[in-house]
Amino acid sequence: MRTKKIIYWIATIWLSLGMLSTGIVQLLQMEQDTKRMAELHYPVYLLTLLGIWKILGVIAVLVPKFPILKEWAYAGFFFAMSGAVFSHLASGSPASEIFPSILLLVLTVVSWYFRPEGRKAAVIN
Repeated sequence: MRTKKIIYWIATIWLSLGMLSTGIVQLLQMEQDTKRMAELHYPVYLLTLLGIWKILGVIAVLVPKFPILKEWAYAGFFFAMSGAVFSHLASGSPASEIFPSILLLVLTVVSWYFRPEGRKAAVIN
């Protein structure tokens, strides 16, 4: 039980730091990021949307209670990161550009899987 809690908090803290930092960078719309979005044929305004969603997702995952909101946040992280991995693979990005997305995807799954009972949505039978 203790090991599960430690794994959860390590994964969740790293996930939160990663999502928060990339969310802030996306909101800043730095030249490198806007250029990369154009190369991937995505509109630049998507950076703002992703940045806001990531920051709100971090808040949802870290704040106690609201288990259904947490499920949505985890789902959003999963879709965003799996989409990023696919986009990088489809565009022929080097492994160094794909790795951060894969890492955040793995941290999302680990954090979700090891979350404590109080952070899970109730199962309705």
